[in-house]
Amino acid sequence: MSTRTRYSEANPTRTEPTHAQGIRARPLVDSATSASASRTPSLRVNPLIDPSATSLVKGQWLGGPERDISNDLQVPFLPLHPPLGPTFLDTEACLCRREPNPATSVDHAESLLWRCSGNQTVADVDVTTGKWFKPINKDEDTQIVLQLPLNDGSNPPLREHPMRWDSESSSLIPGTEGLSVWDQACTGENRTSFSTSYYRAAAQRDNAEVPVDAAPCWRPGAVPLRLQDVNEWQTKGCLPGFLCQNNTVNSLPQFCPPFAECQMARLGYHACALDGVNIGMGPFEPIICQAGKYCPPGGMTTFNCPAGHYCQPGAAVPTPCAVGSLCPEGSSYERYLIPLGVLIALDVLIIIGIIMLRFRNRLSSSAQVHQGSLSKKSESTVVGLARAVTRRKYKRISDEGERLHDADHEMSAVGSPVPPGRGDVWVGFQEALSMPAQSYRNGDGIMSPQGEDLERSLPPQIRAFVDSMRKATHDSEIGLSFGYSQLAFQPKGSSRPILQDITGSIRNGRLTAVMGGSGAGKSTFVNVLMGKIEYTHGRVDVNGVQGKLAQYKKLIGYVPQDDIVLPELTVRENIMHSALVRLPRTWTSLEIENHVSAVIDCLELSHVRNSLVGSVGKPVISGGQRKRVSIGMELAAAPMAIFLDEPTSGLDATAASSIMRTLKAIASLGISVITIIHQPRLEIFEMLDDLILLANGQQLYEGPESDVQPFFEKFGYAFPKHANYGDVVTDIITGNGRAYKKSGDISKDALIANWIACRKQSKLRLSSASVLAVGNLGASKAPLDRLLKKRGASRLKQFTLCLSRAFLQQYRNLSTFWFEVGLATLAGFLLGLAENAKNGVLFMGLYHPPYEILSTASDFKSAPEMALLTAIAIGLVSAAPGVRVFSEEMLLHRREAEAGHSRLAYFLAKSLSIVPRMTMACMHFTVPLWLLSTPIMGWGLGFVANLFYFYCIFGLASAISMVVKREDAPLFATMIALIVGILSGAAPPLSSVRNWKMEWLWRMSPGVWLAEIYFGQLVTPLGYVYDIQSAAGMTGFRLDGLWKNMGLLIAIGTIYRILAFVGLLWGTKMRI
Repeated sequence: MSTRTRYSEANPTRTEPTHAQGIRARPLVDSATSASASRTPSLRVNPLIDPSATSLVKGQWLGGPERDISNDLQVPFLPLHPPLGPTFLDTEACLCRREPNPATSVDHAESLLWRCSGNQTVADVDVTTGKWFKPINKDEDTQIVLQLPLNDGSNPPLREHPMRWDSESSSLIPGTEGLSVWDQACTGENRTSFSTSYYRAAAQRDNAEVPVDAAPCWRPGAVPLRLQDVNEWQTKGCLPGFLCQNNTVNSLPQFCPPFAECQMARLGYHACALDGVNIGMGPFEPIICQAGKYCPPGGMTTFNCPAGHYCQPGAAVPTPCAVGSLCPEGSSYERYLIPLGVLIALDVLIIIGIIMLRFRNRLSSSAQVHQGSLSKKSESTVVGLARAVTRRKYKRISDEGERLHDADHEMSAVGSPVPPGRGDVWVGFQEALSMPAQSYRNGDGIMSPQGEDLERSLPPQIRAFVDSMRKATHDSEIGLSFGYSQLAFQPKGSSRPILQDITGSIRNGRLTAVMGGSGAGKSTFVNVLMGKIEYTHGRVDVNGVQGKLAQYKKLIGYVPQDDIVLPELTVRENIMHSALVRLPRTWTSLEIENHVSAVIDCLELSHVRNSLVGSVGKPVISGGQRKRVSIGMELAAAPMAIFLDEPTSGLDATAASSIMRTLKAIASLGISVITIIHQPRLEIFEMLDDLILLANGQQLYEGPESDVQPFFEKFGYAFPKHANYGDVVTDIITGNGRAYKKSGDISKDALIANWIACRKQSKLRLSSASVLAVGNLGASKAPLDRLLKKRGASRLKQFTLCLSRAFLQQYRNLSTFWFEVGLATLAGFLLGLAENAKNGVLFMGLYHPPYEILSTASDFKSAPEMALLTAIAIGLVSAAPGVRVFSEEMLLHRREAEAGHSRLAYFLAKSLSIVPRMTMACMHFTVPLWLLSTPIMGWGLGFVANLFYFYCIFGLASAISMVVKREDAPLFATMIALIVGILSGAAPPLSSVRNWKMEWLWRMSPGVWLAEIYFGQLVTPLGYVYDIQSAAGMTGFRLDGLWKNMGLLIAIGTIYRILAFVGLLWGTKMRI
């Protein structure tokens, strides 16, 4: 090319452009585009180009040999020989300069054209290649044109009419057919940033300096690695989520070894950045799109994320935010405000509702007190004053203390009439003690006129109770008679029986006490009569009818030794629930209400009917009143027989006497009362009608209480005067009667032998009749089968009653509810705070090929670890409350189930009643967690997934509470919930567990399914920028199956509840 004019002596960088389209000198990419070579870190840069190549003087640059350059490294910013005349780089990094038409002389007026050639790798020696353009204006003098500065833009190419060199005609012809892929891309349109770097490099080489602006990598001595070839670039272009502003077919993407600072940033899960702006390690290295911005397909530009959207790192399109979420312009995450507002509104509404409800209850209580005061004023002033004085101050206290007004003595209900026959002191059922013991009915059960007059003389409360009992039994006889012969019980696997050879009877309308020492078989004997235990030998009749005793449980009441009542309910509510469940289903609501009121009045509980029962640790009513409530729960069911286990246990002497008088009165009304009693005081002992004395599982005596002293005196025992006969009898039957018998055998075996001998005598045979002789009294009069069919509410009715009671319990125990909610809020807040620094970026994987080498350190653990921490937090928050759902009421449930309550109705009602509380706890946990951690997983999905996991943990805790002791269950459940959370597949990873052939064990934990939901929802949306399949393979989680996993969580929680129900049925035997 001898005709080519060499580079001008004028410094092109000092010449201003003379045309509107002139090239403006500025950095490769300015601060707005964040890809400038001049915006790289202020480090010394030694480019790849050998500095010795720049030591040539102007006009003496050397080019390389002509060869195949398709695979050479592209260096479009590096001037390979001195440029002459106007020169620039176009939008596709083609080098455009004024060249003479190869077919004409350089001196020809129209010989200078624009030639744009691509793929600048080595010195260009072929002047015919590239895309040719005519200048817009005609040149007057070619020599002047070649001496113009490089950045002169006064006569740009006419880009609308490109030409190419035709070798056959040796001329330029219109069109671009046959050009190389690099030349085909040339546009002839100046790109300022490219050209500026080229000019600076040319000036640096012109001054014999290192061409820093032409360096392909910023790291000194770094060798770039091409990421895409031209074919792949044309096929795929810049991958989604990346900014490739400087990349074209003539400046293909490259990877450059990073600086140490950049390498540290990448190892710390961050992109290389300068002043908070992501940068590459070379001008042609793709850059991951900045957080808070998005890079549309093509990767040529970047935009701020618009308001109402958020853009995570690598966003190709902005992600719309949910309605009501906080997403200002430039957001990289979404803050959910609607759930926060809903949660605050719910809390405020709950608080307002509680305040209003309590205010209404207080007004109602005040109105009742005021109405009672008005009723009292209607009495005569003199009589009222006399009664007030008598009641409050000047009442005579008897020596025995029978009328002592202590905490257990009950005043009449406010405004209720004073019952006749007992003066002005109302003592409930004890009014019935004035009724003579003899019966006023003939053989057909018809009441005599004397009996009718006597019943009319009873107080109206007792008459109402008797009428209710008769209505419930459909008969005038309201008690059950038991007869038993040769009764025995021997547990399986035991070598000796607990009961043996028990023969006798229990008549209705009698107060019968079962006495004996420890291990005598008292409880076993009573349990056999109640049908709780099936006897192994002998025969038992009920009202003369033989059959399974368990079928009569709806007609029998049982009062345990401990006062098993619900402390959150009032006296009336405890008794009313028992009545609604156990009374005949044909009764109307008014009839049930009247019956319950009669029971409460007769038990002297009127003035505390609306008082909470309270617990033993925090009592509200006295111990005697609690015992009366326990008895009232059985009387509310209109039983025909009541069994009591040591009813005086834990009571003071006065309260114990009051309880026993009440039982005596109940028996006098016709109900069979059988009680286990231990060391009664003399007053109580004399109240008893009949005694059954046991030792070593056998009878020592059975008969009237009045005959027990003569019976033992017959065998040489002497009862001291003024002694407590109950204590004497207890000493004798426990083998400690030497003080009462100076000589002879006092062992229990001797006492048993004495009774066996006496039982054979005809005189005692009448009082201890055989089974067949006892029961016929009511065999034809009490159609028990007809009664049993009508007793008890339906399962659906019991379900609604138990559900209503469970909700009421939760309302009365609001402190526990707020504690659970507060703990859930704290757990969600702390967990969200721990994840807050990640700004919602909970997954970082390998970029899709061929950009994987640009990846930062992979973060496959954040998503599973968030699920792990969530599972652990939910377990810690809900395990103990889940245990309390059933464990606090196991004794009460057992009592109710033995009385005929539906176990299924109770279980379903309790399980359903905790759903609102569980939902509120989940909301208080999820809202702060999502508000602070800002994951890309939607709040709704997160709430549902967390709620289902709450469901699982509550079910697991319920199952544990059935088989573990009450005091150990909370800690045990918390530990199991912690283990279940750890088995979520985060650590150790599920992929490792799969290699151990133990995945089945992890899959049994609900934590795995929760973690898989989290992983899928946090990772799948990023599949356009990351290779998520490799991440799934390395962690072991599946990416799909969202609703399948949700269903499995529900299934696991349901299985836990099924196990809990099985434990409810047989948990007593399974308890650890």
